Amino acid sequence: MKKAIFINIFILSVVLYSCGNDPVPKPNGMLRLEYPTASYISVERVCPYIFQVNKETTVKTSNNCSMTVDYPQMNASIYITYKPVKNNLDKLLRDAQKLTYEHVAKADNIQEQPFVNPDNKVYGMFYLVTGNAASASQFYVTDSTSHFLTGSLYFNTKPNYDSVLPAAKYLEEDIRKIMESLKWQN
Repeated sequence: MKKAIFINIFILSVVLYSCGNDPVPKPNGMLRLEYPTASYISVERVCPYIFQVNKETTVKTSNNCSMTVDYPQMNASIYITYKPVKNNLDKLLRDAQKLTYEHVAKADNIQEQPFVNPDNKVYGMFYLVTGNAASASQFYVTDSTSHFLTGSLYFNTKPNYDSVLPAAKYLEEDIRKIMESLKWQN
């Protein structure tokens, strides 16, 4: 009998002791990403164009003057494709727009921002893609007579807009710098 009372008191004390504040789940922490202040250098290859890129990048050039601007720290790349204009400007423009709007299935919005630099004869369009699309930004530029250049930003990871947004914003400024600093060579 004493043993049963002792067991009951023990169980009751364990139950009473374990009662307390209900556990509260901790909120998800957000990672604070900070990137270095951008500093730019010129990319001059044996190609019909030059532009400036962030010095934190590595640039690879193929033999047809297409380039890959890699951001190893952000696991991202800007793929740049060059094509000469030979009475095919309409087709090149349609292809560039088609490439951008292929992302409409996953994108929340695609914002078009025209670009005009008459001093360097550079005209084009910058596309800001929001949502879980594969590419966060795209652009094309041309002089309308001889040169056509397209560019696309891709992260080497599954698209998750909220996760890549800080890096995408940082790289958006680098893409704008590429467009603003672009000069055609003969």
